[in-house]
Amino acid sequence: MTRASHTEGVTEDVTLSKEGLPNWLDPVVHAVETVEPLQLSRFLPPEDGAGRQSAVLILFGDGDRGPELLLMERASSLRSHAGQPSFPGGALDPEDGDPKGDGPLRAALREAEEETGLDPAGVQLFGALPKLYIPVSGFVVTPVLGWWREPSPVGVVDPNETARVFTVPVSDLTDPDNRATTVHPSGHRGPAFLVESALVWGFTAGVIDRLLHYSGWELPWDREKQVPLDWRA
Repeated sequence: MTRASHTEGVTEDVTLSKEGLPNWLDPVVHAVETVEPLQLSRFLPPEDGAGRQSAVLILFGDGDRGPELLLMERASSLRSHAGQPSFPGGALDPEDGDPKGDGPLRAALREAEEETGLDPAGVQLFGALPKLYIPVSGFVVTPVLGWWREPSPVGVVDPNETARVFTVPVSDLTDPDNRATTVHPSGHRGPAFLVESALVWGFTAGVIDRLLHYSGWELPWDREKQVPLDWRA
């Protein structure tokens, strides 16, 4: 994750609401309300409170091919996570407020606006997953979930930070042909998705994998199918 410059887009109170959500999001809402931290990842925030507080926005929309997720691809020039698809997100700013309160909600919307240009006024936040930890970067991440109630144009705001912004149909993410396992040089194995000419892996793929599983959307797939981290369509 990267940290962009602060904007003034998210100024009003930010709250969670499930009112008026489409019925197809019900399984996701249930998963968010019931999943336990260790069901998402074995990497949980350090007990001593160490780690940089951050948030990502997992934004569901209703596209031409049904439910979809908003993703972005990091610029290849970045020092960390270069060229890697991810959710919009980044570190909390002091202006975002309490990391134990609505700070992560505000940060997720602010970073998404800064990175993709979306209008946060059209996003309805409906839940947040337990905080997770990314050991390699020291980020403590709150995945914040939203419904793109009123879609707005999105695209690359700063090419030094972002290479592209795109949406992925959930049907492509659940398609067994688009699923695989990556093996990191460290030996760590993790889920991956081959979608929109991109290899989605690491933290982002892990969260998507668990959401699909606990929402009941997952289809059987070949876990022995492996792809290298430098995979290109």
